[in-house]
Amino acid sequence: MANLNKVFLMGNLTRDPELRYVPSGAPVATFGLAVNRRYVTQQGEKKDEVCFVRVVVFGKQAESCSQHLSKGRLVFVEGRLQYRSWEQEGQKRTSLDVVADRVQFLGAPKPSGGVEAHSEAPKEELVKGANETDLKSDEDSPF
Repeated sequence: MANLNKVFLMGNLTRDPELRYVPSGAPVATFGLAVNRRYVTQQGEKKDEVCFVRVVVFGKQAESCSQHLSKGRLVFVEGRLQYRSWEQEGQKRTSLDVVADRVQFLGAPKPSGGVEAHSEAPKEELVKGANETDLKSDEDSPF
C-alpha cells in the first residue's frame, strides 16, 4: 500500500518566527500561518473561514525565515504533517504541525529602519534547507 504525506499551504504569518537552537546546535524556527478560505453558502451568503496552522522549519532555512519573515508576510509552504503528543503538568497534549521542506517568501517585505519599500513588483525568495536530520532523540526536541 502506498502512502503520501504532502502539504501545500499559502497564507499569512500570524506572528513573527521564533528561532531556537536544539542542544546539538541545529536551528529550529516555528511560526503560525493563517490560511483563508472564502465560500458561498447554499443561501448565497459569502463566508470567510480561517484555518490556523503551526509550521516548524529546520536548518539554515529556519535562520532565513527568522531573519526575513514577520507577522503578516505572505508565504508558500511545502512540507508534511507531523503528529506529536506529550504530557505537560499532568495533562496529555497533542499537536498536528506542518514540518516545512520549503518556504517561499511572497509579497514585499516590510520596510526596516524607517526606509520605504520599493514600488517595484515584489520579488519571491526561495529558501531550501535541511530537515530534522539533526534531531534524532526526544531530548533534542525544541518543543
